[in-house]
Amino acid sequence: MFQRILVVCTGNICRSPVAEAMFRRALPQREISSAGLGALVGHGVEPTARALAEADGLDVSNHQARQLTVEMLQAADLVLVMSDGQRRAIADLAPEALGKTMTLGKWLDGGQGKEIPDPYRKSREAFEHVHRLLRDATNEWAARL
Repeated sequence: MFQRILVVCTGNICRSPVAEAMFRRALPQREISSAGLGALVGHGVEPTARALAEADGLDVSNHQARQLTVEMLQAADLVLVMSDGQRRAIADLAPEALGKTMTLGKWLDGGQGKEIPDPYRKSREAFEHVHRLLRDATNEWAARL
């Protein structure tokens, strides 16, 4: 049973906090958190990502970006990342966490899997595309958990 789920991206201000909020809504009985491999520590959710999240009925107002630590990885039952590169970075940081680290987009494209690109400093359309991917990916995971 995956009780403690950790969602990881790069800065912890665009993708992972929004996915965290989506999981909190879909899986209220689970412990959901997020962090970044290169977090913009203390920052809130990026304004465009926040607007899209709020339009989707998600509350990300209290989010503060935090740096991923080995302790967070050890405490999690499941770690979800946005790309294979991030999965490799986690393997470098905590090799013992690799077996419980998977891509958030694993079930997208009919199970072929899909990476979720970083929309940071890109257009609103890029953020909208990523938001849809996050919604689809979290729904697929929630259905399996």
